[in-house]
Amino acid sequence: MTAANVPATTTAVVATAYGGPEVLELVEVEVPVPGPGEVTVEVRAAGINPVDAKNVGGTMGADPASLPLRVGLEVAGVVTAAGEGATGPAGPVEVGDEVIGYPVSGGYAGAVTVPATSVFPKPAGLGFEAAAGLSLTGVTAYHLLEATGVTGADTVLVHGVAGGVGLTTAQLALERGATVVGTARPDRHDDLRARGVVPVAYGAGLADRVREAAPEGIDVALDTVGTDEAVDVSLELVTDRRRIATVAAFGRALDDGVQLLGSGPGADPGTEIRSRGRLVLTDLVERGALEVVVARTFPLAEVAAATALVTDGHAGGKVVLVP
Repeated sequence: MTAANVPATTTAVVATAYGGPEVLELVEVEVPVPGPGEVTVEVRAAGINPVDAKNVGGTMGADPASLPLRVGLEVAGVVTAAGEGATGPAGPVEVGDEVIGYPVSGGYAGAVTVPATSVFPKPAGLGFEAAAGLSLTGVTAYHLLEATGVTGADTVLVHGVAGGVGLTTAQLALERGATVVGTARPDRHDDLRARGVVPVAYGAGLADRVREAAPEGIDVALDTVGTDEAVDVSLELVTDRRRIATVAAFGRALDDGVQLLGSGPGADPGTEIRSRGRLVLTDLVERGALEVVVARTFPLAEVAAATALVTDGHAGGKVVLVP
């Protein structure tokens, strides 16, 4: 093993019970020495995602034996120790490498020891805060496009286009040459137009507004919000249900025969697609074809407030913890 100043312990966030942001606490935890095929990463930033709140809330299971529960699935930082044979998806991982870690367990911390297979190079021009917010939303967006076969010939409707997954989905679709129509609050429309998205306001009359925005029709509908409105409008406008996908409408997807992607009962996890997507995303960032929008950063001590902002669903970009 090679190492450089690896701490024996670090500050980490744990959930002491299943519930809301109020159950999150800071504790000191051991930083394991990396074994073969593992690395230790000094965390410079950790991405917060809605699924983290679901895990803490018990939506994904509420086994008391799992408490206290470590939280956080994606990080960016610097490798401080590497076990024998530490190799990631882009090749060998060495001490001093600036990396992104995804998926990881317990990323809300000052340091984590993780499988090297979860670690890949951070694009040189991407700050740690943005890098920590790239992966989960990015691979989710990539999965949506791959599952529905989006090409440059398509007009794509993205529900919740101003959110973390939605905005990344739009950028990836535009990069493929597709036309993107997206639902968002009116105060986000100018920014979306500047990015090449045709924005429409959600609410009563949505289907008609989409038809006006895309008179030649919608080929693909991608839902990141899970509302009945999103599913109903998608079904109304897209004939081929294989080209409708959602990552949020769990009950409706199975009932209506559209693709349900991600985690949860009946969903397609897309493990291979999402794993492959990590390096696709970093390549797009390096080519200037993908931007990670960071809405706010918080110190670890303010994790409850940060989680509440993400749960609200209107952060306007990624929310990131900075240890």
